[in-house]
Amino acid sequence: MYRIRRKQLGILLVLPAVVSGTGCQQHGKHHQSRHAVCEIRPIGGSNISGSIEFFEEGGEVRVIGKIEGLAPGRHAIHVHNYGDLRDRDEAKSAGGHFNPTDQPHGSRIANSRHVGDLGNIEADPDGIASVTMMDDKIKLTGAHSIIGRSVVIHAASDSFTQPSGNAGARVAAGVIGLSKPTD
Repeated sequence: MYRIRRKQLGILLVLPAVVSGTGCQQHGKHHQSRHAVCEIRPIGGSNISGSIEFFEEGGEVRVIGKIEGLAPGRHAIHVHNYGDLRDRDEAKSAGGHFNPTDQPHGSRIANSRHVGDLGNIEADPDGIASVTMMDDKIKLTGAHSIIGRSVVIHAASDSFTQPSGNAGARVAAGVIGLSKPTD
């Protein structure tokens, strides 16, 4: 990618474009970090909403957020292949779990699992679930990037059985996108 600079002294300069992002100066090196967001919306007749953020921190991604309107109890949370949420009734257009390494389904702490297997979240008696986890499989860049994919919340908990955890209907979902860099 290139950016064209104006002519100076009759010479046209073509320089590499500078990629903008949040970062910091440390030990004379510029370190890029990424931040992504996912606004959760209802699927079917649910009234579920919320927001999840993803922060790149070294070799891991910190996932934090809040989901409201859930039935009290445990609910599976997965990253699915596509950010296509045109199917607002069942979210089948989001595809299956993101699994670029062709692994069996498993818990977030398992060595072998779909990259998109994030386990379960727990909704309190008021239907509110806090999302707080660190994960070393999902990424915000490269082959395991979740950017442009979707987060899907399921009606039931993930039992970690094959092929996809028997978590029931898809009740909420959102597309994962890069956030605007902050100053």
